[in-house]
Amino acid sequence: MARRAAPPHSGPAYYTPAQLTRSGAPLVDPSESAWSRFVRTQIFAPDKLPGNINIVAGVGLFVGGILVVRRWGELFVPV
Repeated sequence: MARRAAPPHSGPAYYTPAQLTRSGAPLVDPSESAWSRFVRTQIFAPDKLPGNINIVAGVGLFVGGILVVRRWGELFVPV
């Protein structure tokens, strides 16, 4: 199978640190803490939000299942 090239005028497939700035200003606020930068770039980033929601839903379902079995587990056992 032939390898396909990127569409014309699509730009580079990678970006250098100099290209990650807007109008000469860095994308990272120097007064921003490491925690808030992590939350902004890893938790609430638009490209990562759907995966994070899936993780939260899976963990919630798992914990909810444990709580249901611990609370009403005797109802699942036949007498």
